[in-house]
Amino acid sequence: MKYLDEYRDPVLARRLLADLTATATRPWRIMEVCGGQTHTLVRQGIDELLPAGIRMIHGPGCPVCVTPLETLDRAMAIAARPGTVLTSFGDMLRVPGSTTDLLTLRARGADVRVVYTPMDAVRLAAELPDREVVFLAVGFETTAPANAMAVLHAARLGLTNFSVLVSHVLVPPALTTLLNDPDCEVQAFLAAGHVCAVMGWRAYEPIAARHHVPIVVTGFEPLDLLEGILMTVQQLEQGRHEVENQYVRAVRRDGNTDAQDALTEVFRVTDRAWRGIGVIPASGFELAAAYQEFDAARRFDVGGLSPVEDPACLAGAVLTGAALPTDCTAYGTRCTPRTPLGAPMVSSEGTCAAFHLAGRTRAADPPPVRSAP
Repeated sequence: MKYLDEYRDPVLARRLLADLTATATRPWRIMEVCGGQTHTLVRQGIDELLPAGIRMIHGPGCPVCVTPLETLDRAMAIAARPGTVLTSFGDMLRVPGSTTDLLTLRARGADVRVVYTPMDAVRLAAELPDREVVFLAVGFETTAPANAMAVLHAARLGLTNFSVLVSHVLVPPALTTLLNDPDCEVQAFLAAGHVCAVMGWRAYEPIAARHHVPIVVTGFEPLDLLEGILMTVQQLEQGRHEVENQYVRAVRRDGNTDAQDALTEVFRVTDRAWRGIGVIPASGFELAAAYQEFDAARRFDVGGLSPVEDPACLAGAVLTGAALPTDCTAYGTRCTPRTPLGAPMVSSEGTCAAFHLAGRTRAADPPPVRSAP
């Protein structure tokens, strides 16, 4: 456990908190854009230990949470077709669509299978030539390279029964959209280390320069986050707005160029809808022309989709940092990890799930009943 424990050292944590207290002379509002970082901040209580005035705003950093409702409804419509196998990572199965979820659909007889890599879905297609195998490909730039490699491998094998339902989103355009909102309170960002491990941080440099906001690429352990916050506050106090890298053990400015080459080969940038936020221009991937034969949205005409969000769910406001989970009247009552109204409560990277698992309650509410792990 050496390489985990050294990033959870309580002595170093207290030292970083003392440095933060000595550095901050005014209130600052910092947004993390990574669900893993949100869970560490909340479940370790870091956001509550920060010096008075430093406020963490939880952004749209959960890839499952921002997957549009229409994509989920389309996946379920495809899964319900005879002769089709819908494959997905396990964290998508309980995300609510308009009327149901994939886990319930499987219980009703649909062939929905959990896979651990997109290559598992390719192998399944090779083993079941008489079945259509579809992989639900969601996520930020982190998971996109593996999905690109799956498409390339399926093409090399000549598989005609494999396709992907693509819903990849890109972080930099989302930051720009947030900053262009006149009501935006964010003064700095912690960027997700795993996204930058793939893409590097060049795309963040013009955002920092144009909007005069510091951006610090940060890891996921408690000391990573405390150091990232300290680096951000130091920039804010000094009037700087640069991109800095806290996560030096995993991230380089140019990222992983081999992974980027695969993305360029298989995908092209497109406008993409974000659940609870709306369409963000040039914020996602779709299959390039040479690989559109693997596009499940084109292959399966499911039509007639009318996505409907639960009106009680504040997922959009939570994802943009405009509201906390505890601002929602359904939080911990109608909406729990067992009975989620929206993706942020059921995803392993969702802000609502982080608050619920940490035992945080609404001001007038009793402590929530913890769900089984």
